[in-house]
Order: sequence, then C-alpha cells, then structure tokens
Amino acid sequence: MQQIHKSHLQKKFQCLTEGITKQGDARLLHEIYTALYITEGGRGEVNDEHEVRQIERTSCREAARGRPINCSDVFKPLSGQYKPIRRVLTKGVAGIGKTVSVQKFILDWAEGKENQDIHFILPLPFRELNLMKEKKLSLVELIQHFFPEITDPRFFSGLEHVMFIFDGLDECRLPLHFNSNPRCCDVTEPVSVDVLLTNLIKGNLLPSALLWITTRPAAANQIPPECVDQVTEIRGFNDPQKEEYFRKRISDENLASRTITHLKSSRSLYIMCHIPVFSWITATVVERTSAELGSVEMPRTLTQMYTHFLIIQTSMKNEKYTERKERDEEMIFKLGKLAFQQLEKGNLIFYEEDVRECGIDVTEASVYSGVCTQIFREESGLYKGKVFSFVHLSIQEFLAALYVFLCFSNKERNMPDQQQTSQLSALFRAATLHDLHTTAVDLALQSGNGHLDLFLRFLLGLSLESNQNLLRHLLPQTRSQSQSSEQTAQCVKQKIRDQDTSDRKINLFYCLNELNHHAVVEDIDRSSGTLCVDMLLPGEWETKRFLFEIPKEQLDEFDLQKYIKTPEEDLTELLSPDEVLQKLVPVVTTSTSAR
Repeated sequence: MQQIHKSHLQKKFQCLTEGITKQGDARLLHEIYTALYITEGGRGEVNDEHEVRQIERTSCREAARGRPINCSDVFKPLSGQYKPIRRVLTKGVAGIGKTVSVQKFILDWAEGKENQDIHFILPLPFRELNLMKEKKLSLVELIQHFFPEITDPRFFSGLEHVMFIFDGLDECRLPLHFNSNPRCCDVTEPVSVDVLLTNLIKGNLLPSALLWITTRPAAANQIPPECVDQVTEIRGFNDPQKEEYFRKRISDENLASRTITHLKSSRSLYIMCHIPVFSWITATVVERTSAELGSVEMPRTLTQMYTHFLIIQTSMKNEKYTERKERDEEMIFKLGKLAFQQLEKGNLIFYEEDVRECGIDVTEASVYSGVCTQIFREESGLYKGKVFSFVHLSIQEFLAALYVFLCFSNKERNMPDQQQTSQLSALFRAATLHDLHTTAVDLALQSGNGHLDLFLRFLLGLSLESNQNLLRHLLPQTRSQSQSSEQTAQCVKQKIRDQDTSDRKINLFYCLNELNHHAVVEDIDRSSGTLCVDMLLPGEWETKRFLFEIPKEQLDEFDLQKYIKTPEEDLTELLSPDEVLQKLVPVVTTSTSAR
C-alpha cells in the first residue's frame, strides 16, 4: 500500500507547471528546481506589511542572518535543539516557493531519496479543505477521500508514522477555534474538518504524527505559539540562486547571460527576482519576446514587464483557443474588475460567486489560465468546487491598476457605480489624470502597511505613452492619455521631501522609476554651484543626498576626470565603476555637454 501511495504521489508531483495550470508546458521538477534560501523564522509573529516591501527589506539584510536549512531537513533539530520537532510552521510571502518546496519534499520521499523513516506523507492543501468545511467526517474518512488507495484497515492502526502537510494557511476559510473546539482523540469519530485540524495540531489526535503548515506571514498567528515546535522562513532566491534559475530556465545561454546582466542593472526588478514567480514571469517575457522578434529589448520597469506578460499570455491563449466568446478587451476589463474588487477586500483567493459577480463565465475564465488560475478537484465524490486566484498578488495588483486606468480613459463606457463608499472609490472621482495620480499617491501613503504600494507603481507606470502604445495592440479602444508625467513626478518628489519614514520614501522612489525619473534632482543652486541629488543606492536602505560642487563656468560642461579619486584618496567607496557612472547620470543630464 505504501508503494502504491508513493507511486500516486510521484505521478502527481514529478512535474512543475510554473505559475499556471492547463497550459501544457509542465517540466520535470528535477530539471527546473532551484534550491531556495530557507532559514529559522523566529516565533511565527505576524507581518501584515505589503509582501513586496517585506522582500525589499529582506534583500537588504545580511545573507548570514538566520541559520540556513535544507528543504529536506525542516523536521531535523538544529544545533542546540534537543526536543523532537513535530509541528513546523513555514512562512513566506506569496509566490516565494512554499508550495514548490512542499512538492520537492514529497517527491524526494516518494522516490525513496529522503526522509524514509516517514511511512506515509499526506498532503492536504487548505484551499481544498475549504470546500469540505460544511461536512462532518472522521479523520479516517478524510484520508480515504483524498487518498482512495489507502484502504487497508491496518494503516489506521499505525497512523503515528505519518506526516500531514497543510499548505496555504493564509487561504484557510475554516474558523480554527483552538480554544473552543471540542476535544477529539478518536480517528473514527465524525466531526467537522475544523475540529479535526485543531485536534491534530494540538496533539489530541495522533500525538506522534508530524505536521508541516505553510503560510504567508500575515496569517501566521492563526496557529497558537504553543502549537508550533519550529518556525522556518522561505526567503526565495538569493543572488546566486537567481542566476542558477535563469540559466536553467532559459535554454539560450547568451540570452540567459544578457537577462542576468540586465536585471542586475535595475534595482526594483532584481529585488523582485527574490520571488520565484516573478523570475518565471521575467523568463517568460524574455524568451517569448526574443523568439518572436529575434532580439529583445529588456523591460526596465515593473509596468513594462507585466504589460508584456499580459500580452504574451493573451496571445498564447489565442493560439490555443481559436473560438472565443468574448473579445480580449472585454475579458481583461472583467478580470481587472475582479482583481480590483478583491484587492479592496484583501482577498487572494475567491470563488465562483465572486467571478460571476464581475460578469465572467467560469469556463471562459479558465481559458485565460495564464492570468487567472482555476484549481479544482474533478474526481467523483461529495466535495467539488472551484477556487480561483491570480498567479501572484502582483499580477492581481497590475490588473487592478489597469482596470482603474481603463475606467478613467473610457469614462463614458466604463465608469463604475458612483455610489461606492470604499476608500478606493475616490479614484473614480478624479477629473484629470494628474488628479487620479495624486489621489492614488495619497491613498497609498495613508496605508501604513504598504498594501497599495505596488498598485500605485503600476497605475503611474500606465500613464507613460510607451506603455500605452504596448497596450493599444491588446486594447485598441483605450484612449491615449498624452498628458506629461512631469507634473506627477514633481508631486511625487514633493511627497518624498515630506516623508519621515524610509519605507515610504523608497516606494516613492520606485514610483519615479516607473515614470522614467531615475533620480530626483532636487535643485541646482547656481550662485554656489551646488547640485543636490537624492537617490537610493543599491544595497542601501536609506535615501542619500549627494552634493556636487560645480563652479559656475562648468555648469554647461561636466568633466568627469576632475571628480575621479584614486583608491588612496577614497577608501570608503565600495561601488563598481559602472555603478559610480550610473549615479552620475543626473549630473550629466543637467549639463549641456559632458566629457
């Protein structure tokens, strides 16, 4: 029975479909898998900041902080630990690789490579358990429902030698009443799934069974601290792992090298590559664009990257599904509306009624699997249902920003109900593009945890004519917004001056990047010949002010040679020559000519 179970798990988990399902491009996990950076994760405390902000902060920590842990060793005690580890809680932001790590753990076990002291591994994702929350059944019945190959009664008398994996606690729709749920110690007693889970975790049911729970940081506190023996954190790819991933993922070696070099030149993109899903999006854009055009101009901003990704996924869908009921423009608008409404509610997953509420045919949504993933069990049985989610939170935020932009650019046709009372409804009352931008900036700054940071970056980026030109192939009825972004950029610069906290300043700097303002030239004092530049350096968390003393006669011509120091003169500069030259771009652009 164990071998049959391993065989089933091996078939289910041996392939990895990155980001999407039903697209037929699954690859063997062993071919594409890149080890992730996993460390001790503290006490399971909650972090409700925007997850991209968490990633940006993590990228600035020293890599050595926290003891690294191999994926296969999460249940092994670390040095200095003596009590056995039964319950592990693994944190990580959306798309960072929690589910893939679980998949690798299961596959290695099923293939006989790791953790063979475990007799059975039983993966039970929360998004599937949600569909059974109204039912009463015993633990035996629950196991037999998900794993029909386990039929031998002897299995249920030796359940202590099993591991349960509950993936996606942040998607849990069960109440998990640890304090008020009744005690249950009998594996044959029918109770609610919620009661089964809380008693398993507390140790009333199967006190020797191993439990592995994965979650986004914002949901970590749903498990009481006394019910967790070890907390780990998945931090995604570190810098060497990013390179390893792109060299595995992009078959053209030269293209992979160019991609890595380009990403290193863009701080915002390189930081996002900590997230494996974003690395996949980047590789998809680069490979597809290169294949179609023969050469590729790498996207320099997040908005460019996600615009290309949307275009690619739509074209791939058109190749596969030639008979369509709806035009691309209509479907993207509806998906944008769904993304916006769920962003307002703070939802990452949603169900059929949410999808239908936005006028989307559930079967049509599955056609757009590159943008909206459909996950459901199709086997016969009592518990069926469909759970939807966008491939990643950042795609949901991009589509939400695109929805707001489309509403603004086609007010007569698209403007939503003015009776909305949510905080974000203020966006739809904007009279001009600049009003829309300033309203969005203010709303983002009012959000203390940064939940609108990425949404704001995308909304500002969509105002650039270059991005609108890209979209026009996909959304031909979208009106051009030719208003200069300079007014918005000046507004963002003023907000930077007004902010006290580094986090908010930094997101505003990235907003300027989306507007093609790569540094803030605060002001040139021609009387003293001083140029003041505020910018963010790679590897730095605080914004820096640079003062360049330039004599009046040299304001029209900048000569780099006069500002070069020898190593003996300056032992503190740790930037490479290329990075130094990048920092001088604002100085050069203020001069009529430059040497």
